[in-house]
Amino acid sequence: MLALDFVSTLRAGRSGLTDNLADPGALTAWARSHADDLGLDPGFAATPEQWSQVVELRQAVRALFARAVAPGPPSAADAARLPPFDQALARVNAAALAVPTAPRLAWDEAAPTLTHVPVGPAEQALPARLAQAAMEFLAGPQAAELRACPAPRCVLYFVKEHPRQEWCSTACGNRARAARHYRAHKGE
Repeated sequence: MLALDFVSTLRAGRSGLTDNLADPGALTAWARSHADDLGLDPGFAATPEQWSQVVELRQAVRALFARAVAPGPPSAADAARLPPFDQALARVNAAALAVPTAPRLAWDEAAPTLTHVPVGPAEQALPARLAQAAMEFLAGPQAAELRACPAPRCVLYFVKEHPRQEWCSTACGNRARAARHYRAHKGE
């Protein structure tokens, strides 16, 4: 899921937060690894302006994800630094509108296929596609299962795939159980 991959570019490790979009080069590498989903040319190279727009957009999308998981707590990564909901919503909508898409029909020997391609400024295509992916996710059926991982030091959002799933991964579940065990036996 592109929207989850996008917000998950901010991660927590033993040394604190890790930003997989720390600079234009990091954005270039991440975008190239998602080129098919983003409709990007494999030779894509992010400009400093695109990088700034994408990082700002990520904070806006994280704010919308925080709202979507309410009344549960948002991710602890940046909850205090998220823009207000109204500003985040306006930012995501503006990014999506910057480059509308149009249908393109391709026909190979087997059957026709329909894709949607950007019809606007190429430099705005990346933020627009990321905003559209977030909008599709948040308006889709999986949004009801969106959760913020409650494990210590985890900052990720995930889609709950099983009724008993509480964490984004087994590693986070193990870390949470170990922390709970430590707290329970600390006073002994």
